[in-house]
Formats: sequence, C-alpha cells, structure tokens
Amino acid sequence: MRTLAARTGPTRDGTWLVALAASFWGLSALWRGPLAKEYPALAVVFWEHLVLTLLVSPWLVPAVRRLLRTSRRTKLSVLVIGAGSSALATTLFTAAFRVGDPITPQVLQKLQPVIAVALAAVVLGERLSARYAFFAVPALVGAWLLAFASPLDVGVSSAQAALLAVGAAALWAAGTVLGRAASAELRFADITALRFGVGLLTLLALAGATATPLAVGLDAVPNILLLALLPGLLALLLYYRALGRTPASRATLAELAFPLTAALVGVLALDGRLTPSQWVGFAVVLASVVALAVHEQRSRRPSVQAPDPDRVLATTP
Repeated sequence: MRTLAARTGPTRDGTWLVALAASFWGLSALWRGPLAKEYPALAVVFWEHLVLTLLVSPWLVPAVRRLLRTSRRTKLSVLVIGAGSSALATTLFTAAFRVGDPITPQVLQKLQPVIAVALAAVVLGERLSARYAFFAVPALVGAWLLAFASPLDVGVSSAQAALLAVGAAALWAAGTVLGRAASAELRFADITALRFGVGLLTLLALAGATATPLAVGLDAVPNILLLALLPGLLALLLYYRALGRTPASRATLAELAFPLTAALVGVLALDGRLTPSQWVGFAVVLASVVALAVHEQRSRRPSVQAPDPDRVLATTP
C-alpha cells in the first residue's frame, strides 16, 4: 500500500495537468457558440454526449462492473457527476451562449472555487491553511473583473447569461469534489466513461420530458465532433488523471485556466472585446493560478492538505 507521501508528494501533484485540461475547455466556444445559436442547447449537448459515449464505449462495461462493487457514496458521486456535472451543467452552459457574449458564460467559473472549497471541506475533509487565501482571494477578484465589462454595473442581459453560467459552475464544482472522492475507488477512465454514459441517459430523459427536438443538420456534425474530441474527451481524460493526485480545492483554482483561455478565444477568434478592467482581471487570475501551481509543487507546506484516501474510504458507508 502506498503511503500518503507517495500520493501527495511534489512529484505526484497534478495541478498543472488540471490547468492544461481546463485550457482545452476554454476552446469550446469556437464550436459551442455557433451550435447554440442554431439549435436547442439540449440537442447540442445530447449529440456531444452520444459521440463521447461511443468513443469511451470499450471502457463502459468494465466501468459499470467496478462501480457495482464500490460504496454507496461512490455510486451517488457518479450519478451526480453524470446527471448534474455533465448533462445538466453543460446544457445550462450551452444555453448561456444564446443570451450572452462568447466570453461571459465561460469566465463566470469564478464561483467554482468558493463552492468547491466548501464542498471539499464537508465531503473530503480537506484542510485549508491561511496561505490558500493568498491565492484564492485575488483569483476570485480577478475573475469578477474579467467577467463583466462594468464590474460595478451589471446589467440584466449579462445577469441572465450569468445565472445560467453560475448554475453550470455550481454543478461543475460539485463534479470536481465528487470526482476526487470517486477516484479513491475508480480509475479515471471509469469515471470518464460513467460520466458520459449517465449523462447521455439523463439527456434522453430530459428531452422526452420536455419534448425537445434533438435533430440537427449535417452542417453541425464537424462542430459536434470537434467539441466532443477536444474540450470533451481529451480534456476530461487529462482532468481525471490529474484529479486523483490533486486535492479538489487546489484543482478547482487551477481550473480558472478555463476562463483565461476562453477570454483569449473570445477576443482573437470570436470578435469579443475586453475593457481595461477585464484585462486587469485576466492578469490577476493568470498570476494567481501560476503562483498556486508553483507553490504547491515546491513548498514543503502546501496550502491544501488532503486526507489519506484509504482513511476516507474506511469511513465511507
């Protein structure tokens, strides 16, 4: 059995890998934005999940078998990750593109650290030192500045997109924490396959309940495939591989690389514009994420202390 030091030592920390995966998520606006303007959000996310489920289908049956042997806590975590953090969160996020600009829905992931830190403390028993605030507080302030062109004067239209994006952020924050919990009993490939499989079934149920048409045109196929392959499968494989060795509180702050990439994509590829205050926010978030990653890699006293996963499992019903 590996010791706690082996799991959480400097060479095993996955903060940088989480940030890389989050950067891939920031590319999604390139394909999700045009699709969201033309088709219902539920239809876009359904086809995205169908492609993803087909891609991971060789892992799905073994993953289900392993899931059946896990604790009730892990089974519930997988259900919430698939139905909430994958299906519902992505649908809310896609819908935000209809009413918002290509940048705002993505940079509003600023609320993820606040939610995830609270959940990590309750669910995983992670302990935060006072040093964590030196990274978290500037990152949250910077993300707020980056989210709104007039940070002290938020209008109705931006608030509407914000509500959808905040709902997605809350569900994704839960997925960060629960994914960390589930990784104690499941491999990252298992969690990825189960996430997409459960998500697909959830979307089918939602489409039936709401009578949402799922048909899309052939012109949508390239965007759906790219959306599924890059910010979908590749990003999540990197993410779950890193999450097993990265405390959830630290991982969720590294995920702020998502809005940084999104802002660059919005400005360079989608004709978005950032005000001076948004550029300040961009710089603050970038500095906070990089400083956190460097600190956790090199410091003998990391800002987030994770409990031994074997000890957590021993207390799981």
